[in-house]
Amino acid sequence: MILQFSAYHKILRISSAVCAIVLLFQAGLVSHTTALLATNTQLYLANAVGVTVGVAPTEINQITAELTKKTTELKQREELLHQREIDVGLGSNTSDLQDRSTFILGSVLFILLVLIVLNYVLDFVRSKRLLVTKYVTNKSQNI
Repeated sequence: MILQFSAYHKILRISSAVCAIVLLFQAGLVSHTTALLATNTQLYLANAVGVTVGVAPTEINQITAELTKKTTELKQREELLHQREIDVGLGSNTSDLQDRSTFILGSVLFILLVLIVLNYVLDFVRSKRLLVTKYVTNKSQNI
């Protein structure tokens, strides 16, 4: 059995290729539009995930709810202001998110490549060891 063609090696090669392609699109090397699309998708998913909880109404809860409502209104105003800044070109917070995701994908790709090289080195050492043991057994049988 040749270990280079095992399912594990195939999956490792395919996953590293997919990771490299995703990294190209995420970094914006293929097109700037793909980098913006990836960043906006991450922001959308981050905003889409949420949790709701309900409690019995009390005076403290009502005050907290009003405070939360005011805070939410303030956040909405800040988001509108931030969006205006982005439209004008004053603020660009998305580049930081893109840099992080590019770094993470690059790290994953590097780890996958190290695993591939390590597997080939170990397979080479194993095949040499098997070759030596076959040679020694053949030599002892001839004597």
